[in-house]
Amino acid sequence: MYDISKKTYTIAKRYGLVVVPSTRKNKKLDVYKDDHFLASIGDDRYNDFHTYLKNNGKAFAEERRRLYYLRHKRETMRENLSKILLW
Repeated sequence: MYDISKKTYTIAKRYGLVVVPSTRKNKKLDVYKDDHFLASIGDDRYNDFHTYLKNNGKAFAEERRRLYYLRHKRETMRENLSKILLW
């Protein structure tokens, strides 16, 4: 199970979102707004910025973030949630 970082909770609160561990296979988070389900985001088989930061240091995490942003220039709303909360 994915360990949700305090930073993710803080970001979610800023946007008026609620995040909980996902009930879907291979997903990290279920995102809700006003008690309405928005999306299941993040693949738990891959790391995210907060995980890289914790395990590999700031320089490595920043490089992974930069590469993530390059890969995800054109996104739908669901991926934007992922970008906001996990990267």
